[in-house]
Amino acid sequence: MKVFAGLAALVLAAGAAWAVGTDLRAQSTGQMPHPGQATYRVRCAACHDNPGETKAPSRETLSRMSNQVISFAMTHGKMQAQAAGLSEDERNQLVSFLTGRAEATRDTWSQAMACPGAGKAPSLKAAPAVATFGFDARQTRTLTAAQTGLTKAKLGKLDLAWGIAFPEVTMMRAQPAVVGNMVYLPVSEAAALYAFDVSDPSKPCVKWVYNTPNGAPLRTSAAYGVIADGTPVLAFSGLDTTVHVVDARTGKALWQKAVGVYSYSLTTGTPRVLKDRIIVPVSQFEIMQAYDNKVACCTNHGYVLSLDPKTGAQQWRYDTMPDAQPVRDRGDGKPLLGPSGAPIWNSPVVDEKRGLIYFGTGESNSPPAHRNTNALIAIRLKDGTEAWSHQATENDIFNVGCGPNGRPELLNCVKGHETVYRDVDFGASLILARLKSGKELVLAGQKSGTVWALEPETGKVVWRRDIGAGTPNGGIHWGIAFQDDTVIVPVAHIGRPVPGGEPIDPKLQPGLYGVDGATGAIKWHYSATPSCDGERGKKAPRCDRLYGFSGAPTVIDGAAVTGSLDGRLFVIDTKTGERLWTYDTLRDFPALNGVPGRGGSFDAASIVGVNGLVLVGSGYGMFGQAPGNMLLAFKPRP
Repeated sequence: MKVFAGLAALVLAAGAAWAVGTDLRAQSTGQMPHPGQATYRVRCAACHDNPGETKAPSRETLSRMSNQVISFAMTHGKMQAQAAGLSEDERNQLVSFLTGRAEATRDTWSQAMACPGAGKAPSLKAAPAVATFGFDARQTRTLTAAQTGLTKAKLGKLDLAWGIAFPEVTMMRAQPAVVGNMVYLPVSEAAALYAFDVSDPSKPCVKWVYNTPNGAPLRTSAAYGVIADGTPVLAFSGLDTTVHVVDARTGKALWQKAVGVYSYSLTTGTPRVLKDRIIVPVSQFEIMQAYDNKVACCTNHGYVLSLDPKTGAQQWRYDTMPDAQPVRDRGDGKPLLGPSGAPIWNSPVVDEKRGLIYFGTGESNSPPAHRNTNALIAIRLKDGTEAWSHQATENDIFNVGCGPNGRPELLNCVKGHETVYRDVDFGASLILARLKSGKELVLAGQKSGTVWALEPETGKVVWRRDIGAGTPNGGIHWGIAFQDDTVIVPVAHIGRPVPGGEPIDPKLQPGLYGVDGATGAIKWHYSATPSCDGERGKKAPRCDRLYGFSGAPTVIDGAAVTGSLDGRLFVIDTKTGERLWTYDTLRDFPALNGVPGRGGSFDAASIVGVNGLVLVGSGYGMFGQAPGNMLLAFKPRP
């Protein structure tokens, strides 16, 4: 779930070569180099000119971002270390060099698409079809034909109905909440949540827009619920760890609360709205900063908060581990600190019958590797105390830039004997599944490529299924689904055999798997294959390697709708694994709102069904993947 920055000397050399070439071209045309160019050369080019090696957004992707997103990354986000010491003028010059704009573009398109009858509240009488990351309380990620107006037969024949493009956006990472015909979509880089009314499926309109007060980008998907006093609310969070709770009827904020505690705290998992509380998972990105010897490593860890839905006041807090303490001298007289890690990237599932909350955690960032790293955990709903924890992968101490055997010059790295160095988080949200037999299981997917089934009361393992060995980018990355005793499992990468582990079955390939919920046996498999012919090979970054399924699947009436890392959309029968339909979104699109549009990679979660439409967000300009800015609507063919 992280962005990996490149640190090798050859990459630095490549960045310097680019800058020299640019300087020479500017001199040959008689133009003075842009004042932000030198800063880019020294601070940024090493990674962003080599996205295939470093997994950072490419220079082209940066040019399509908004000014405020890049500025935020340098002042409050993941690029703070790289921008340290720059003055405000230098940062502004760098942003101007990257985007070609002196200031942000104003949003005018949403006013032009405003719904008739301004001020009239939307109808929210229907039960929500998508209330949380996993859609329903069990997080099964399944929708019915009645909820969506779509059947498996209709999903096999789809046409593009329309598209809406978002200016200065490179990533459609968020999933909307859906209530009746209302679609509440957070758009990260726009720092806004849009309330779309699709009552007329051929002519969507904008009911209202919520903009973050400080312009901070959003990060999570939207959650919906009706709190105890009857107010219908939406909850979502930003890159600055601010939780926003707004009235779903008007878009007016009820409250905002910054929940970050540590230096690199981050909110990624979708909150869960209950009548008497809002559950908020918190992760952290210290993994990105620890390569810098100036950083005191490592002090951050994940936690879960229960907040009052009316005020945002904290009701309780669960920490995945105690605060870090000095462990040893790291070699320069400064301490290495631990334990750390166990970020919570996924969205919690709440089991109100048992009074438990289930979630998964990520790796450790420093020794000792705490038992709650790479773990599945249950905590009590009433007070946040831990009920059980199952650690899936021990001693996984991982920091970007370190390598499996450590790097002596990087003082926060640890040696190979202390770590398996795999970075195999539980990024995917858990499912509370009920089998046809009546038995209930907690299901989880890990970036190691492993599917787990545990007893809800005890955390005891019932079965596990390894589908390859995974990679830091998955394995099983963002989510799984469950329907008719079948676990729907997307696999982005099969990976390489783990040292000392079992060889990988050569029949295993990236794609979509149907796994028996009772036994863990593989029922069927749809193999993803690369598509690199002609122009597509030029458009799709590393199309020979990035073609698996990383995003969380959406199941509608027995058909899985899922997107690939190379920008293709698929519909696959969940009983047989047969492909029913496919569509290539890696191209330019006309947009209803007149904004230039382009599709890109599918990742995270962005697919829902509503009022006879399949809505998908196309574009994911991270990890060296293809950026895009499209909300696409598909309708059944007549």
